[in-house]
Amino acid sequence: MVLMHSPFCDTNFKAKDFRLKATDGKEYSFLDIKGEKATLIMFICNHCPYVKTIISKLVEDVKKLQENGVGAVAIMPNDTDEYPEDNFENMKKFAKEHNFTFPYLIDETQEVAKSYDAICTPDFFGFNADDMLRYRGRLDEVTPSNIPDEDVKRELLNAMLYIADTGNMPKKQTPSMGCSIKWKNKVA
Repeated sequence: MVLMHSPFCDTNFKAKDFRLKATDGKEYSFLDIKGEKATLIMFICNHCPYVKTIISKLVEDVKKLQENGVGAVAIMPNDTDEYPEDNFENMKKFAKEHNFTFPYLIDETQEVAKSYDAICTPDFFGFNADDMLRYRGRLDEVTPSNIPDEDVKRELLNAMLYIADTGNMPKKQTPSMGCSIKWKNKVA
């Protein structure tokens, strides 16, 4: 596992379209998942300890966001030949086990992850109603090695609700951290 941090939010970045296969057997594009007020694109995977640590809270927060006009999707970008725990069949199990209320897509070519400049899992991209990036931060301060006893500030939830209400970028954003995306080896 290589620990990575997402870069700071590039407010000139506009959401890129995609069409990917989901664990429910359908294909989804950006327009299919776009929310009325805002949209959250999450790059996650099944095996990452950072994702496993936050997944229950993430699913809970996404439900609240969806109730407030925020569309959401999770995309799995990893090389499944090298990381079979992330393969499509295991993605189906992971989504069902955690009661996803959002599509879980596989980026088999890794082109979508590259077009978004995704770095790690989890990597969160929060867009306003005009599809402009306004959040590139973490879910909250919890990590596999830092699980506080008390409730923590819901950074992603609060940021996305703010974006849905105002269209603007929250002032404070702490980069997400997680496992590096497992890129396929390039053959020369």
